[in-house]
Amino acid sequence: MTTQAATFELEMTRHIRAPREKVFEAFTDEAAMAAWHCPRGLSVGEVSADARVGGRYRITMVTKDGVVHGSGGVYQVIERPSFLAYTWAWDGEGDAAARTTLIEVTLTEKDGGTQLHMRHTGFPDAAVRDDHHQGWTSVFNRLVDYLDPEGTAGNVVVVGSPISPYTRAVRIALAEKGVAYVLKSVAPHKPEADAIHPFGRIPALYDGPLEFYETRAILRYIDEAFQGPAVFPAGGVTSRARAEQWYSVLNDYGYDAIVKRGVLQYMFPSGEGGQPNRAIIDAAMPDIDRLLATLDEGYGPRDYLVGNTPCIADYFAAPLLYSLSKMPGGQALLAKYPNVQRAQAVMQARPSFMSAEPDFEGKGDASNVTPLRKASAA
Repeated sequence: MTTQAATFELEMTRHIRAPREKVFEAFTDEAAMAAWHCPRGLSVGEVSADARVGGRYRITMVTKDGVVHGSGGVYQVIERPSFLAYTWAWDGEGDAAARTTLIEVTLTEKDGGTQLHMRHTGFPDAAVRDDHHQGWTSVFNRLVDYLDPEGTAGNVVVVGSPISPYTRAVRIALAEKGVAYVLKSVAPHKPEADAIHPFGRIPALYDGPLEFYETRAILRYIDEAFQGPAVFPAGGVTSRARAEQWYSVLNDYGYDAIVKRGVLQYMFPSGEGGQPNRAIIDAAMPDIDRLLATLDEGYGPRDYLVGNTPCIADYFAAPLLYSLSKMPGGQALLAKYPNVQRAQAVMQARPSFMSAEPDFEGKGDASNVTPLRKASAA
């Protein structure tokens, strides 16, 4: 075996809710490796594994654009089901001695599952090591997806209030993708929100140890990390720009008028005697009406804002306009715009929307697991 001196090394630990034998098998069985052994956003192409000392393995990882990244190596130690060591080398990176690294996987029974410890040595510099840390984190997320009894819900946690249109947009996108997740009901600026978002806002998303905040960034991650319908339209640059346009309109103008100056006045009144502040609400009404008129023209005869399938703009519009419908006077405003009403009826009939229906009395379940259908991560 030829390996580079382990000047730079990487160590990672993950707990997996599965028997140690199953975790060991996931590293050595071809069918199992095909199900998980690549980062999110890629898929496994070809797998071969001769799981014996001196035997070789090979894995190819394929991007959504069809680019193939191949890797392989030789098994050095196999001590079933506790320890495995093998070399790792990427295709096409020059002299083999300069690009071969060593992976050591130790599996220990712990807390009813398996503690996985990986040591990856032989990196030429810190930058290469850090790139592999990011990649392995995503790969191990997929390993948890594969082995955890809850599937992707073993990794994916949405942190946010069930009544927030932003939280609901994320939940709708996950449901459209078929990604099971856990909802942790948290209001803005609570310690759980502050722990992940520097400004204490919601929603946030955990995918294993990975953390994301800001709704649009979360939606982008969901779109690129998981298989299923596109969150951002795939119909070319014009469609993507239109989706961004409508999302910005709803975010910049709709949320302020509908929620900040409308709905929240009824939920948290700021007027005299604990009553809603009519001056704030009345000032918001023309802006809400203008938004609805703009959306009505944008929908035209279609049920969605861009093309013939829902996208990021529809995932946000649906909960936002649903909130408006629950506000006094909201139904009267909506009644003026038949295209908006038709489009919202279509979105509200989708299982993804119904799975994320809000509880305006604040009774959201802090441990709600939402598995519309178990998805295999991409």
